Amino acid sequence: MVCAMLNKLRIVLVDTSHPGNIGAAARAMKNMGLEQLYLVNPKLFPHADATARASGADDILAKAVVCETLDEALEGCGLVVGASARLRRLSIPQWNPRECAERIGAENSSSETAIIFGREHAGLTNEELGRCHQLVHIPCNPDYSSLNLAAAVQVLCYECRMVAEAGFTEIDSTEKCEPPATADDMTRFYEHLRETLVDIGFLDADNPRIMMQRLRRLFNRARPNEVEMNILRGILTAAQNPRNRPRK
Repeated sequence: MVCAMLNKLRIVLVDTSHPGNIGAAARAMKNMGLEQLYLVNPKLFPHADATARASGADDILAKAVVCETLDEALEGCGLVVGASARLRRLSIPQWNPRECAERIGAENSSSETAIIFGREHAGLTNEELGRCHQLVHIPCNPDYSSLNLAAAVQVLCYECRMVAEAGFTEIDSTEKCEPPATADDMTRFYEHLRETLVDIGFLDADNPRIMMQRLRRLFNRARPNEVEMNILRGILTAAQNPRNRPRK
């Protein structure tokens, strides 16, 4: 059971600037039994500093998947969680590390889960956070809340291992039969949604950002399953057909 949960969990590092932090994160992962490391546009990798800081977790580095985009790293994931150092004023639900681990443990989906960690100096952008179903925030000393990237990875990996070892409660059985749409399915849906809203005159093609951010949050909260996603895509396709629009 422990391996089953942890083997479906990806740690995704975005735009990591120092290769030593990649190695330290790999070490933290191996300590807790996680193996899937995804790197989005790392500044320097592979690198001797990464190997040195990995302290024997060379196999994690050797298997690391290097991606050009975040969408590529999230392909096939049914639950996406973004690690945020700051409590943001975004209408995205936020978990603490234990809540995050418990929810990941309760997932019945055959798809995988990703926890995304942003840049050392700036974290994740709002656009990247818009790809997340939830945020996770590690409570720290308010007078000194600067947490090293590898330390943040260690905290989340530790909590996930504790939940995996303790066992977890499965969620509603209906979700077993109808797994949530994956991150790549959602990306294609958002592209289709934007295109359709422009076609029917609801969305300003020159300024779609705010509206699309709100719609992303809405559908990310809902987490439609594969059947529901097919229905939504069918509605969009029908709406794009001029014959289905009322005559003026």
